[in-house]
Amino acid sequence: MKLFRVLFTALVASLVLGVPNTAPAGDSLGLSKVELRPGWRMQDGSHMAALHLVLEPGWKTYWRAPGDVGIPPQFDWSGSRNITSVSASWPTPDVFFEQGMRSVGYQQKVIIPLHMTAQTAGTDMSVTGEMQIGICKDICIPANLTFKATLPPAPTRPDPMIAAALTDMPFTAREAGVTKTTCRIEPSDTGGLVLHTRIDMPSAGGTEYVVVEAGNPHVWVAEPDSRRDGDALYASTRIVHVEGRSFALNRSDLRFTVIGDAYAVDIRGCAP
Repeated sequence: MKLFRVLFTALVASLVLGVPNTAPAGDSLGLSKVELRPGWRMQDGSHMAALHLVLEPGWKTYWRAPGDVGIPPQFDWSGSRNITSVSASWPTPDVFFEQGMRSVGYQQKVIIPLHMTAQTAGTDMSVTGEMQIGICKDICIPANLTFKATLPPAPTRPDPMIAAALTDMPFTAREAGVTKTTCRIEPSDTGGLVLHTRIDMPSAGGTEYVVVEAGNPHVWVAEPDSRRDGDALYASTRIVHVEGRSFALNRSDLRFTVIGDAYAVDIRGCAP
């Protein structure tokens, strides 16, 4: 792995570092370490790498669906070569409450595995990417992380830290014993749509939080009201277009994440 350059910008702070070396990110950023772990080339020709963030005490960053007060992370891989797709795997997040509003993310540290597919197997992958994230304590700081790396095709051993992050994922619906997910959609009196969902599944432990993703970056989903009644978990939420436009809601694109004290569950789609 060749050394590469990382420039992390939040307000006026910056950091340059290489892989696999790490460096302090500065108190003003709320980060004590940032690195891109080079990972390993897999038998099918794809590559597994990861972003590793370590936060200063009291700071946090956000999950892919951050909640009402969070900043959603975004990736841009358009400058990469010999890479047809990059898929980020998000470990099970925590739920926070700030001024009575819910957010979803990570404290202390997070490792985000990145599965990269090559256009031509057996050759170098040239990674050029940007990640926009929010890092928050008393205030939220929007930050931009850019990085470049060359990932060689030679097989290497799996990175134990990345492998551990890959095991810290929400269960699938089948693994968690979800038997049925149904939803009802109706117009909202204040604009947009109201989504009512029933998930038939065993308890995930303690207070269960439901996160709803619409599968459309231009659609905003409010924090759901949820309750459990026996083996059924109910959640209702309002969905609106961020620009006030009309939109279609496809049930198969909906994604529900149930976060409990014992585990989390990732559920794709719902039936009428």
